[in-house]
Amino acid sequence: MSVSDATARRRVTASDVARAAGVSRATVGFVLNQTPGQTISERTRARVIEASVRLGYRPNGAAQVLASGRSRIIVLVLPDWPIEFRFRAFLDEASLALDEAGYSLVTQFRHPQGPARRLWESVTPDLVVGVVPFTADDLASLRACGVRRVLPDQSSTRPAEPDTSLASIDGPRLQVEHLRERGHERLAYAVFDEPRLSSLVSARHDAARSHAAALGLPAVDVRCLDYRDRGTDEVVRAWHDGGLTGIAAYNDDVAAAVVGAALRLGLRVPGDLAVVGHDDSPIATIMVPALSSVRFDSAALGRHFAALALSRVDGRPPPTHEPPAHVTLIQREST
Repeated sequence: MSVSDATARRRVTASDVARAAGVSRATVGFVLNQTPGQTISERTRARVIEASVRLGYRPNGAAQVLASGRSRIIVLVLPDWPIEFRFRAFLDEASLALDEAGYSLVTQFRHPQGPARRLWESVTPDLVVGVVPFTADDLASLRACGVRRVLPDQSSTRPAEPDTSLASIDGPRLQVEHLRERGHERLAYAVFDEPRLSSLVSARHDAARSHAAALGLPAVDVRCLDYRDRGTDEVVRAWHDGGLTGIAAYNDDVAAAVVGAALRLGLRVPGDLAVVGHDDSPIATIMVPALSSVRFDSAALGRHFAALALSRVDGRPPPTHEPPAHVTLIQREST
């Protein structure tokens, strides 16, 4: 009876792979786990991989955790944010980079009413990362569950603030500078009412206001739009009647609402009103006129996050630079 016949009625183990490949159990582990620092020939690696595929070997996750004390799971705890285009790119790139290193990225959203069960109470992650600081209660729960690696690892009594690279406060600076370069000095900043994003919204409009003041421009008029009705038309009419000609928006959806209202009012964009968005999402190029917008390299941020996480779990060198901003303004028809 062959090895394959003998193991067909039970779960294939690493020992079965070792016998089929003619190597030790430890060698199988080194090859399949891609353990660094091992001197294993390519021929031996090929035999192990061929045997594991032929036998249909699947690692026993629970056994691996017990044997190594590691789950190769990284948990990212997110605020209750909607997943927008650029943030999805951040998550995709971070997940890909961690997957290539043999780790799985699992996300959990922190809802206002609190999770029914914290994810780290159900799995045993190698690292838990919070986009905003953890509460003292969270940190106590992490310690009680045996989670040894946490980012950020300090208790904080101040309100949670968004990570500045994700808030992209350089974007509003570019919006203000671009509008001024196009000849607009009386500016407005358009936001929308989304309680889940209140910290990010505040970070961006505060940055726009402060940079306009630094340039000696009049105070930026910040207005909250509800583009589910025609209230946006009234705000845009008031801006135009008041002599405001340059509008920066929290994101491209808000910018599109401003452009739509302006066109309904018979205003020319950018002749009467110049509008610049943020995030360079697909709607920016679909719109007519196409939206000028701020683009930030969310994929680079994802890779930076993965490198930081791997430095904590694998002992790799940490990133030697701050998270990359890579913020650029893409000029299109709306300005």
